[in-house]
Amino acid sequence: MARSINRLSARKVATEKKPGLHADGDNLYLQISTGGAKSWIFRFTGFKYNKDGSQKLDQHGAHARGLKDMGLGPLRDVSLLEARQEAERCRKLIRDGIDPIDHRIAEQSQRRVEAAKTHTFKECAEAYIKSHSDAWKNVKHASQWTNTLKTYVYPEFGDLPVQAIDTGLVMEVLEPIWRTKTETASRVRGRIESVLDWATALNYREGENPARWKGHLKNLLPERKDIQKVKHHAALPYDDAADFMSTLRSHDSISAHGLDFLILTAARTGEVIGARWDEINFAKKDWTIPADRMKTKKEHRVPLSLSAMTVLESLKGIAQNEFVFPGTKSGTHLSNMAFLQLLKRMGRADLTAHGFRSTFRDWAAERTAFPDFVVEKALAHAVADKVEAAYRRGDLFDKRRKLMDAWAGYCALESSDNAGTVVSIRQGQEGGKS
Repeated sequence: MARSINRLSARKVATEKKPGLHADGDNLYLQISTGGAKSWIFRFTGFKYNKDGSQKLDQHGAHARGLKDMGLGPLRDVSLLEARQEAERCRKLIRDGIDPIDHRIAEQSQRRVEAAKTHTFKECAEAYIKSHSDAWKNVKHASQWTNTLKTYVYPEFGDLPVQAIDTGLVMEVLEPIWRTKTETASRVRGRIESVLDWATALNYREGENPARWKGHLKNLLPERKDIQKVKHHAALPYDDAADFMSTLRSHDSISAHGLDFLILTAARTGEVIGARWDEINFAKKDWTIPADRMKTKKEHRVPLSLSAMTVLESLKGIAQNEFVFPGTKSGTHLSNMAFLQLLKRMGRADLTAHGFRSTFRDWAAERTAFPDFVVEKALAHAVADKVEAAYRRGDLFDKRRKLMDAWAGYCALESSDNAGTVVSIRQGQEGGKS
């Protein structure tokens, strides 16, 4: 009587050349291809699946079953004895109601998950920076990320698996600098949180983010406002605006023209130094700043007063490149430090370019009747209140033009202290005090 199991011998396995399936018994087969390649197959009856992973149903609505082949590996890697042992393991799974193929897929998936969790925090941080750097508007942002993580984070847990990062480790980084370098510490915390969120999304780690602030670290560290005084950009009192503009307009340089234009438009430094001639509409007297150069990531149209247009007209005839305010190197615009350097040369190191937005804001609030939302729109501030934002969908351009004309007029006034001062021919003469 022929044996029902262990039908094959080591010699038979080695010498058999006939293509097809050769049974060893108990669902195990030696498979020989037409080319002579030999491998092991475990054949069993199991549930059938659709391409989307759902189980197939038969004509009666029951789960469809059929013959399924599970490869156990080539003969060169898996001996007869090893194939029998693997087949026995598969049969045990079937007795327990588990599909061997599904079980192997689950095991492989789990191994991938476990392998992913061995990624270190430093590896994840470097990958995060690489994947996000193209979207960061400031080219220095990536280097700032790298430098802060290298200084404060990597020495503590840069080489640890990202899954191992817990609240205790995060606190070891933050506590020493939270009170003495609060702004830096806050940025470091946010960067750790971002990296860990990224790692979680890729299944490199599981669980809550130990660096999140709300409902977590907020309970362990004092609020920034409680230990850090808010430092505003140094701003010029609006009563001194006319005197300052008179002095500024006595300087004939690209940076002086640029700062003049910045003050008249209440724009940000980056928006002004990056201004291109094709953004200026001389006929309509407006300047359209594209979304990618705006802090709010929304296109912003600026009405240009006569004084602002005069600045542009004085530069148009000597344009060097596409930029309204060209830099010293060919094809570049002014440096973002140009205005600060100019202020130092003017003996006003106490001021910042950004502070002139506060000067404009204070003047509008104290000396005009323009609604607050018009002023905020002129400053390109996002409307925080969603209900108000819904009602302020327009750009209030005509109202903003009147506001900017009034501001230019105020900046052009001569105080009694300035009587007799020679004013640059670029100075606009637009109306009186609002």
